[in-house]
Amino acid sequence: MVSSDDAGGLDADEDDRALLRAHVAGDLDAFGRLFARHRDRLWAVALRTTGDPEEAADALQDAMVSAFRRAESYRGDARVTTWLHRVVVNACLDRMRRSGVRAVRPLPDDLEEYDVAATGDSPQDHAEQSDLRRELLAALATLPPDQRAALVLVDVEGCSVAEAAQVLQCPPGTVKSRCSRGRARLAELLAHHRPGTADPTAASHPERGEVR
Repeated sequence: MVSSDDAGGLDADEDDRALLRAHVAGDLDAFGRLFARHRDRLWAVALRTTGDPEEAADALQDAMVSAFRRAESYRGDARVTTWLHRVVVNACLDRMRRSGVRAVRPLPDDLEEYDVAATGDSPQDHAEQSDLRRELLAALATLPPDQRAALVLVDVEGCSVAEAAQVLQCPPGTVKSRCSRGRARLAELLAHHRPGTADPTAASHPERGEVR
């Protein structure tokens, strides 16, 4: 039995497939409509994968040119959105590998909110949450490209492991392994945020912990 949500997703995918077929058949506006429909999410994936707005913009442009030219290669074995994600992620990884340098700059603050639950409503709680989010996104940007792409798809975009495997064109076990290694690295980088973790500056400045 197909749920209403699944049915809506299937209807949207059929619309996407129709636009892609129209593009291949020569409709000059079809691809633009398809891209406009998914532009925001594809941009978010590119930005989170590269960690750099300029690189993300270039990668997204490369990806859309590739998708435009290679639309006939879409075989229909996955959703059109999965195919588009694959093209975008591959373009990002290609640019990152060619540069040979991992992005180390924090991702911009206007990125869509990462799924970090607020712990309260006080100004201090909101400030701490904002700091954690910035550190989390900055830490994500330091991961190896393959791990970062897997985490972006699974933990940020909410794809299933199977969907991420389709996008990355690798076995599901590889996606799980990359996510596991990436999460372990993020846990190390953000260990000081764990409850009960001592302030790393307290040892060198013991007077900061004194109660007066």
